Amino acid sequence: MEYVNLGRSGVKVSRICLGCMSFGNAQWHIGLEEARRVVKKAIDVGINFFDTANQYSNGRSEAILGDCVKPWRDVAVIATKVGFPMGTGPNDAGLSRRHIMHEIRGSLERLQMDHVDLYQIHRWDYQTPIEEVLTSLNDIVRQGLALYIGASSMYAWQFLKSACISQRLGLEQFVSMQGHYNLAYREEEREMIPLCQELGMGYLAWSPLARGFLASKYKRGETPKTARYLNDVYLEKRYFRPEDFDVAEAVEIVAQKKGVPSAQIALAWLLRKGITSPIIGVTKLEQIDDAVNALKLDLDEDDMRILESPYKPHQVIGMEKLR
Repeated sequence: MEYVNLGRSGVKVSRICLGCMSFGNAQWHIGLEEARRVVKKAIDVGINFFDTANQYSNGRSEAILGDCVKPWRDVAVIATKVGFPMGTGPNDAGLSRRHIMHEIRGSLERLQMDHVDLYQIHRWDYQTPIEEVLTSLNDIVRQGLALYIGASSMYAWQFLKSACISQRLGLEQFVSMQGHYNLAYREEEREMIPLCQELGMGYLAWSPLARGFLASKYKRGETPKTARYLNDVYLEKRYFRPEDFDVAEAVEIVAQKKGVPSAQIALAWLLRKGITSPIIGVTKLEQIDDAVNALKLDLDEDDMRILESPYKPHQVIGMEKLR
């Protein structure tokens, strides 16, 4: 395993982050015992970075992760998120001081921890002043409830505005951005990734395999029958355009050339793009092996050309409003 600093912070995280959105008990999720095997396997191969959110399975993901990672809490770097609805009331979503302070305690209770390593805002809140958001996050760090703060999926101007306000007010700075980035969706290359590199922020890529679309699970012209496709409303909505299949088929060409699974090619490409860690969702142990093996996979310039040339610009997606 390789380890890098998370942005300009001193903490070291594995080049592969285990995403825990799949931890739950319904639809395409996995339950507690399966999750135990996944977490142990991740630890065994050197993964020390785990990402979840309070909203995933309505808190169940955090609870499962907390239970599974307990024996390795001293080595595990735990990240969670806040923002999306956790109830039906008017104050049960967003990034108000009230909601943030309430939800960090709920997350810690479910995780069975006294602090998280990285606390992230899940999206930009258009209804709460950013100064309120940033001072609340600053207080959470000062109280020792989180060690670092980060953000996820917003426009580059919003992230830069946050950084400038934090600096001007002397507040805790974001150390990372978590964005939607993969071979089939590369809009983050225009502004957000260059901004993170300029500011020294870590960049964590969510949906690195495009919800399995880049792992040779889906074929052009076929009607998918996977549990993920049938239950994940975002899968078909975000991918499955003809040009997306062009990209997926390019991945297969390089995978056949290298004699490895398509998932390894898609992840190896991401790891060459200067990001901190791709966040991989796992439901099977062999998916961890694919991710780790991608670290050792060498892509030459011809491979990169084959993978990147089919891409066509997309409408910006993956930035849903919090409420």
